[in-house]
Amino acid sequence: MGQEVCRAVGGAVDLELVAAVDPGDVGSSVAGSGIVISAESAALTAAGAEVAVDFTEAAAAREHLAWAAEHGVHLVVGTTGLGPDDLDRAAALFADSKANAVVASNFAIGAVLLLRFCELAAPFMDSVEVIELHHNQKRDAPSGTALHTAERIAAAREQAHCGPLPEDPTKLVVLEGARGGVGPGGVHVHAVRLPGLVAHEEVVFGAAGQSLTLRHDSYDRVSFMPGVLLAVREVASRPGLTVGLDALLGFT
Repeated sequence: MGQEVCRAVGGAVDLELVAAVDPGDVGSSVAGSGIVISAESAALTAAGAEVAVDFTEAAAAREHLAWAAEHGVHLVVGTTGLGPDDLDRAAALFADSKANAVVASNFAIGAVLLLRFCELAAPFMDSVEVIELHHNQKRDAPSGTALHTAERIAAAREQAHCGPLPEDPTKLVVLEGARGGVGPGGVHVHAVRLPGLVAHEEVVFGAAGQSLTLRHDSYDRVSFMPGVLLAVREVASRPGLTVGLDALLGFT
């Protein structure tokens, strides 16, 4: 993702790539840019970066959020695994900073649309389950996007006063975990990990005599770049912390 972001920023006529940080690849060059990868975030301020993009892991992202707020560098975060407490801390940090931040679990525009469609469908269907499918090198399961989907579905049902989802009728679980994990609002979430996949999510709603399936597929990491570039361009004009791309797309 880091290499893809560098290519996207470098190819945008209104943006300039000025630095890259990756402690695991120090000294390498970012292809086509002449920029040498650094080990420390200080390289960003040294290069005069106005916006930084973080695709790391949750522990590192927490540190980067604090660093960016302290040093006045706008930050776009695509790292998953940040919980409500992390977002509360980030909101407090950026409320007192001259910099802003955008945190999103998924930067694919299609995935954001999927979430919106799920919210529209949730009050009208009796039950729902989420299946997320990713490459076999992904560290966390289920994905942050899948959990966020369950949260949004649960919130939409609560707002519509639909009541809780029906209890799982399964009485005998032959293989532990076969019914997936129970996420927010009682939504079952299933994770698939296979080589050849990138990032995919399928949400299946059910009601008497019918079902509705919504699916989004990212076949290449380039699918995330329009959302990343949108956030890079918008973050300076969004005071404090913005969570999700919804606001940038005018959904909220």
